[in-house]
Parts: sequence; C-alpha cells; structure tokens
Amino acid sequence: MWFVFALLSAIFAALTSILAKVGIDGVNSNLATAIRTVVVVVMAWFMVFLTHAQSGIAEISKKSWIFLILSGLATGASWLCYYKALQMGEASKVVPIDKLSVVITLILAFIFLHEEFTAKSLIGCILIGAGTLVMVL
Repeated sequence: MWFVFALLSAIFAALTSILAKVGIDGVNSNLATAIRTVVVVVMAWFMVFLTHAQSGIAEISKKSWIFLILSGLATGASWLCYYKALQMGEASKVVPIDKLSVVITLILAFIFLHEEFTAKSLIGCILIGAGTLVMVL
C-alpha cells in the first residue's frame, strides 16, 4: 500500500508544480508560498479531525516535537526556495533540480539514519543525477 501512496504523492507533486507555475504569475513568491501553506494547514487539520487523531497530541515526545518542528522549518525553507525558483525559471528545469532531493535524502539517510546504501542505491543516485543534468542543460 505504501507504493500506491508514494505514487499518488508523485502525481500530486507534479500537479503542484504545474498549478503553482500558472498561479504564481504576477504574484510575489513568498505570498504565494504563504497562501499555499494556509491551504495545506487547513487540509492537514481537517484530516486530523476527520480521523480523530487529535487525541494523540498529548502523547508526542519532546524529541518528536523538536524534530517535527525542524522538519517543518526545512519544509518551509524548501517551499520558499522552490516557489522563487519556479517564478524565475522554467518548471521543466526547476522541478528536476528539486528532485535531486531524492539523491540528497539517500545520502543523508545513509549518514544519519545508518540505512543501507547498496549498489542499486548508488546506481540509482548516479542515474538520477545524470538525468537531472541532461534535463537542465
């Protein structure tokens, strides 16, 4: 089931890029990011209440709070940079560079999470990196 959700995530991310490129025309990139963020916050809290998950807030550990907040800050920084890049550049070039996050994630997961880095992972990283270069040049 994780594969279905991952694939849906990729589809929605692609739609996000196209819809954002059209919507950001003539709009300050920071303002556009703020509008998008409000929509995401409302949607996320709607899902929390729809699934009755709000009772779990009290059970979140201090460590989890810290890392979730740091993750949120990283997401915000990513979105601000992404929208600025999207406003300044072509979606067909901005998006592949943004997707280098796959390669960076694999490297960071190996270093900090001690996840296995296999020959398959290495080949995949090289191909993604090479593919990104081909797309943006």
